[in-house]
Amino acid sequence: MREQTRKTVIGDRVIGGGEPILIQSMTNTRTEDTEATVRQIRGLEQAGCDIIRVAVPNMEAAKAVKEIKKRISIPLVADIHFDYRLAIAAIENGADKIRINPGNIGEAKRIQAVVQAAKERKIPIRVGVNSGSLEKKYLEKYHGVTAEGLAESAMEKVALIEEMGYENLVVSIKSSDVPMCIKAHEIIAERTDHPLHVGITEAGTVYGGTVRSAVGLGAILAQGIGDTIRVSLTGDPLEEIRAAKLILRTLGLRKGGVQVISCPTCGRTRIDLISLANQVEKMVEDIPLDVKVAVMGCAVNGPGEAREADFGIAGGDGEGLLFKKGQIVKKVPEEKLLEALLEELQACQKKSV
Repeated sequence: MREQTRKTVIGDRVIGGGEPILIQSMTNTRTEDTEATVRQIRGLEQAGCDIIRVAVPNMEAAKAVKEIKKRISIPLVADIHFDYRLAIAAIENGADKIRINPGNIGEAKRIQAVVQAAKERKIPIRVGVNSGSLEKKYLEKYHGVTAEGLAESAMEKVALIEEMGYENLVVSIKSSDVPMCIKAHEIIAERTDHPLHVGITEAGTVYGGTVRSAVGLGAILAQGIGDTIRVSLTGDPLEEIRAAKLILRTLGLRKGGVQVISCPTCGRTRIDLISLANQVEKMVEDIPLDVKVAVMGCAVNGPGEAREADFGIAGGDGEGLLFKKGQIVKKVPEEKLLEALLEELQACQKKSV
């Protein structure tokens, strides 16, 4: 379905219409603290963030958008609740997209004012709903929060803005209930061709939230639904980018970057595999190769089990093997395994330049 959604421009990026799925995150700094916000965004840019969202809870934050925009390289989305004047100010200060919930903006003329400002600058509006903001009429109609209610509420907001003469929209529909969120996306994907921003809202801590997001986003994205994603975690936003990249790579939706696979420990393991695998994962973070690296605990059958890996190391008793595509290259002391693997990756990188 991704190729069937409309193409929408956000800053210098394009989403929808089969374009690559982009990763979004949100700063947790005070937006009006320009230095802290820019510093965090630059770190997220370096980690692979494609679109950044900032909270705009007051006029000072709305005005800060202008200075922040000058100092970052990715599109900026302004997140607004309740006060339509903040949305207009953020647009006037250069936001590349705004996120609103028309349900909490107020009367129609206020929504119309926001729509008109976005229309004049040709920037998209992200509209939608999450399980915590579902209107009373849908709670009563469906006897609580349901996938059907979430989808119907989102489509009502889309229709409202379309009736105001603007169709440059991105739709978002989120729930912390993973099965409900999956079903809601399946419903809304059949009802609109606007690009969809997907995520599991309030997913939780870095560990629990990553698991919930991987399950939910995996099920949604695997059906061809979704044009941008956010992994919402209670933690450092950098963890959101790492998790999102891994989810997309796992589904074959993003290439580039070293993929590390490793075996579970067992009674045959004679090497500190857990530490070794973590060191490898850290070592390859910034290596721009589209390859798979295996870290195996057993030199007896490790290379065979990981024969699909481009490169790999397998531990023994005080020594290990370096292998490529299942073929043993050489035997090296345990303390030299990381160095040997790095040398192979660097040689591969030089060939690819």
